[in-house]
Amino acid sequence: MNGAAIETFFATLQAANPQPASELRYSSVFELLAAVLLSAQATDVGVNKATRRLFAIAPTPATMLALGEAGVAEQIRTIGLYRNKARHLVETCRLLIERHGGAVPRSREALEALPGVGRKTANVVLNVAFGEPTIAVDTHIFRVGNRTGLAPGKTPLAVELKLLQRVPAAYREDAHHWLILHGRYVCQARRPRCAVCSVASVCGFRGKTSAG
Repeated sequence: MNGAAIETFFATLQAANPQPASELRYSSVFELLAAVLLSAQATDVGVNKATRRLFAIAPTPATMLALGEAGVAEQIRTIGLYRNKARHLVETCRLLIERHGGAVPRSREALEALPGVGRKTANVVLNVAFGEPTIAVDTHIFRVGNRTGLAPGKTPLAVELKLLQRVPAAYREDAHHWLILHGRYVCQARRPRCAVCSVASVCGFRGKTSAG
């Protein structure tokens, strides 16, 4: 995919969705961090169902820490790996209070020092909460980057670095959302919906389907 095609790709996605947003539900930066931490190997729909209960009783690091690992686990037991996630979330709350005064830090280094917070989670928080032009490569973005030819790479980091090079600056802040939504609803894993894809004309995928 060349520069002109990339410009068309993102201009088209922007025109269809000028203000894209995360489908995770949250009302604070802390709730965003918690939701993203819980979202690994889980759907946003599933996470939202669990966090609706969790955030109602523990919306801050202090209240989450007071709830404790067992209490958090009970609220999120419908999510995969819920015991490990509860442990990471409670420990993260402890460190937020001890190191950052209960606030979510704005630096990648500080975020990635929190339990259960890797590069992808840090990128989501930096982008969604703080407006940084980061791109969190999940399974959808990895697929879209490789399938379309936009940012081919063998690892999530390789795809991320390629995207940061190739996505025009004007689109970089929202690129994360557009690519996830496109992968989730159009460029799907098993049967991409090429017949209804708005960017099919600039996509390099050779196995285009007739699915709509």
